[in-house]
Amino acid sequence: MTPPPVPTPQPDPAATSVVGGAFDAVPALDGELCFDGATLEAASGDFGRMVRQSPAAVLKPGSADDVATMVRYCRERGLKVAGRGQGHSTHGQAQVPAGLVVDLGSLDAVEIRDNTAVVQAGVLWSTLVRATLPLGLTPPVFTDYLELSVGGTLSAGGLGGQIGHYGTQVDNVLELEVVTGEGELTTCSPTVRPDLFRAVLGGLGQCAIITRATLALVPAPRSVRLYTLTYPSVAALTAQEAELIGEGRFDYLVGQVMLTPDGWIHFIEAASYDATAEDDARLTDGLGHTSVQAQDVEYFDFLARIAPLLDMLRANGEWQRPHPWYDSLLPASTVNEVVTETLAGLKSGSLGASAVALLYPVLTGKCRTPLPAMPDEELAYLFSLLKTASPGADSAEEMVAANRAQYDTTVAAGGTWYPIGSVPLTTDDWVRHFGAFWPEFRAARHRYDPDGILTPGQRIF
Repeated sequence: MTPPPVPTPQPDPAATSVVGGAFDAVPALDGELCFDGATLEAASGDFGRMVRQSPAAVLKPGSADDVATMVRYCRERGLKVAGRGQGHSTHGQAQVPAGLVVDLGSLDAVEIRDNTAVVQAGVLWSTLVRATLPLGLTPPVFTDYLELSVGGTLSAGGLGGQIGHYGTQVDNVLELEVVTGEGELTTCSPTVRPDLFRAVLGGLGQCAIITRATLALVPAPRSVRLYTLTYPSVAALTAQEAELIGEGRFDYLVGQVMLTPDGWIHFIEAASYDATAEDDARLTDGLGHTSVQAQDVEYFDFLARIAPLLDMLRANGEWQRPHPWYDSLLPASTVNEVVTETLAGLKSGSLGASAVALLYPVLTGKCRTPLPAMPDEELAYLFSLLKTASPGADSAEEMVAANRAQYDTTVAAGGTWYPIGSVPLTTDDWVRHFGAFWPEFRAARHRYDPDGILTPGQRIF
């Protein structure tokens, strides 16, 4: 199949036409509205380093009221607005040409109340866990990278290796404070404005900007026994992952495939909290692996264990290159066929020097919120190709075109897209993506952002 041409996001002409006098009568704020070149430049790009669109201004709010004030201000003037956490999206999702970017990093307060954490949207997950661990508590689910903001991952969904026990990060949210597209500062929960709550969690910033979240906490382990188990094939890997997540043997379970000079290797990282070497036989015997390695690590070091790798990528320049990522969720019935054929078809240079391919199981029944969209089977698999446009590899544009072709394969196989990566989608694609939730999601958008000013970079509406 020949992939369709990749559209280049263009500035909104309506927004561009009003820039000259757009911010000439700004209300008093607790924080700061920035127009300097360095701040605008920082808000013009993201981790993907492919799409660049400059806002007219950047708000560094001193309070949630600031966010509400400026959303109302922009709505009155026909300006677009988007919240930005760490800018870790890869295709311009949090960019607003000639509009307002709300840099949520300045909203960084943390409060622990009994078995909950009340955190502002700009708080990093690493900061939060450092606050909870002295109290013997932890959030139950983490993404692999801790230096992301709470508001950012809750806007996408938040997948991690604890999903078999606790679901996604959004499944562990008790309440939200948000600013709607009308500029209303309000709270929502499963019982208060539940339609807004459901549309905001994993809702890609389309109905409201998250300013604060109340999160469930659980008892924290002291240490982790981490196992690396290798397997001879995709099918062997997914079969063992299905068995392990079904029985709940491990507290944490992810899988990867890695290209080496000798071909693809397939391995599971499985962790048991507060286990010791005496538990090795009970935990790993009979799992069909070709090799096993084990190590003991402190809990925080386990959560942050990719930090040294990222330091190396920054040092060698790979972190600063374009990252045309592809993230999908495949049903168990088709995962082996799709992944095996995909890996076989990848040529030298398709992924880049520092690419990672993830392949791990998701119990969809544990994911209780309607978003992120999941395949219609009890067991699904996250399949991610975290590409880097390294020297000598395919160009970023070629990788994005390949992502689009991979998306079509995913949809044909009954899968869904986890929308943090680099795939150009049409409106029809988005309607299909949201599936049965689309009518409710569209109604929430029209109710809470009737003028459609929020987060245009997602290009959904």
